[in-house]
Amino acid sequence: MAAGTIRRVDKPLLPDAYGSDVNGLICGFLFLPGQPGRAMTLDQALGWLAEPPPPGPHGFVWLHFNLADAGAEPWLRTHLQLVPEFYEALREHSRSTRIAEAADDLVAVVNDVAYDFSFDAAETATLWLAVGERLVISARTHPLRSIDRLRQAVKHGVRFASPVALLNHLLRDQGDVLVGIVRDATLQVDGVEDGLQAARPLHGQRAALGAMRRVLVRLQRLLAPEPGALFRLLRQPPPWIAETDLDELRQSTEEFSLVLRDLAALQERIKLLQEEIAAQVGEQTNRSLFTLTVVTVLALPINIIAGLLGMNVGGVPLAEHPHGFAIIALLVLVFSVVAGWLALRRRD
Repeated sequence: MAAGTIRRVDKPLLPDAYGSDVNGLICGFLFLPGQPGRAMTLDQALGWLAEPPPPGPHGFVWLHFNLADAGAEPWLRTHLQLVPEFYEALREHSRSTRIAEAADDLVAVVNDVAYDFSFDAAETATLWLAVGERLVISARTHPLRSIDRLRQAVKHGVRFASPVALLNHLLRDQGDVLVGIVRDATLQVDGVEDGLQAARPLHGQRAALGAMRRVLVRLQRLLAPEPGALFRLLRQPPPWIAETDLDELRQSTEEFSLVLRDLAALQERIKLLQEEIAAQVGEQTNRSLFTLTVVTVLALPINIIAGLLGMNVGGVPLAEHPHGFAIIALLVLVFSVVAGWLALRRRD
């Protein structure tokens, strides 16, 4: 990947410079063979890229930008000759995870969860990468967990022999983040399942499981790499990518696929719990309807006899009998007992 040049800057690298930049730079690092990453500014990065690469291993630069800064994309377009597919990816509405070749470079679209992810479907965002032989550009609009873990790893001295090694580390970090999400979701599902087995009240748990399931489905849809693009890349990689890096990339995607399968299994488990909770709600509703039916049946003789005796017409039986009330009460009691026995005899 080539880079445009404004001027060559011969300033020494700043080992502790780490932070944002007026042009949207979040962090920049230079990785030399066998050395940990050293922080650098945009001017220093342009100066290093302007120098002709030495023979043999020559290192690379990683620049990470915040696209929420209005000056980030214009700076990239002005100073760096990135492949057009990178800017097209920034404008695409489809943000499924993929890694594809573009003019001997790699363009990657990686979806990740927000740094403060709390099982909300809206807390997912996209990271765009352009990976070349000497330059790696990453850009995002919201803070993301995986890229932040990568930054922390670089600060703690992790060494990267090539740009693809950096990409592989990012994919593994993303897989670790997803494993943590699956683990947290599993703990929540275990709590719901334990409550279901202990017959504890599950107020609102069905809605909570539905929301969690929707989030997991969206994560699986966004995070699953596109197999076609990855297959084409592994079959015909750019010439500068080493075979060991391709093997690690293949291994990273396979491990990620295992995590996605665990995610799918968790979704199926949530679905079964939802069905079980729905069955319990249905049973409770049936019991309530049965109780209401029994009460209605028991009150039926009383209502019928009271309605008949309450008619203001002549010939009402037992109107003059001294024990008329007791007789009517006894008849009502007998009819109520018979009606209750008829209603309850086939309860099971």
